[in-house]
Amino acid sequence: MYQAYPFYKVVLRRALVVLLGVLALPVMLFRADRARFYSYLHRMWCKTSAKPVWLAQSEAAGGIFW
Repeated sequence: MYQAYPFYKVVLRRALVVLLGVLALPVMLFRADRARFYSYLHRMWCKTSAKPVWLAQSEAAGGIFW
């Protein structure tokens, strides 16, 4: 049902995440909501298919909790 993104999309997405993280670092050091911003960047980093990140992570950890 869900398709994996092409390799170039994953690489471009991760390069963008690194660039945004580095550029935002001086500003985010002084903000109280920096955890939410970097959590969003982490979700962008992990996304490699059209499947939502939370669904992929819950499927990967399914055997741990049951």
